[in-house]
Amino acid sequence: MLGPSKCRRTGEPQVVEDRVRIVIAEDSVLLREGLTRLLTDRGHDVVAGVGDGGALIKAVRELADEGALPDVVVADVRMPPTHTDEGVRAAVELRRRHPGLGVLVLSQYVEEQYATELLAGSSTGVGYLLKDRVAEVREFVDAVVRVARGGTALDPEVVAQLLGRSRKQDVLAGLTPREREVLGLMAEGRTNSAVAKQLVVSDGAVEKHVSNIFMKLGLSPSDGDHRRVLAVLTYLRS
Repeated sequence: MLGPSKCRRTGEPQVVEDRVRIVIAEDSVLLREGLTRLLTDRGHDVVAGVGDGGALIKAVRELADEGALPDVVVADVRMPPTHTDEGVRAAVELRRRHPGLGVLVLSQYVEEQYATELLAGSSTGVGYLLKDRVAEVREFVDAVVRVARGGTALDPEVVAQLLGRSRKQDVLAGLTPREREVLGLMAEGRTNSAVAKQLVVSDGAVEKHVSNIFMKLGLSPSDGDHRRVLAVLTYLRS
């Protein structure tokens, strides 16, 4: 467990077991400062805040050169100068340079092309959330920590759109409707218990569905703890 930090609102010591180091890339100063405050209030360390893709790559490079690579980058998909895909391009480039770096991108809308590009080649530490999700503070902070620790965090709307493609029917054909539903919730980053609560079924029932999903997607026990992530990514890439 890491040591206590000070809550900026109360000044009281705050113990955070999963403290992570974060770089934020967002061209809106107001939103960038808001995200910084939100995360630091909960005991995490925002080690840099920048406003464009080039500055993001530079900031991470400098931190890496100092032996202080952050745990996760939180980046807007669209940033200056063209406000099209600078953020996600920088995120993809950072994943290429630093495979262990978690990347969570934020978008106003579901950008299927960008989501697919970010997920391609990534089996751990990746997330794509709509900006509206930031308003759900606990879920957002949990997503940042989960991605920093090598998990996934995909917005339900992103999952629904990606899994709805017609070219995925060959993969979907082997899964029952309930298994598809369970896998969709897994893609959002939910645990088995959270899936059970959402579907109003027992934990045991969810474990059985998850085992069947692993089997049908050809993921053996030797794939270890990453089977959940591999299952989701196998599904999305098909």
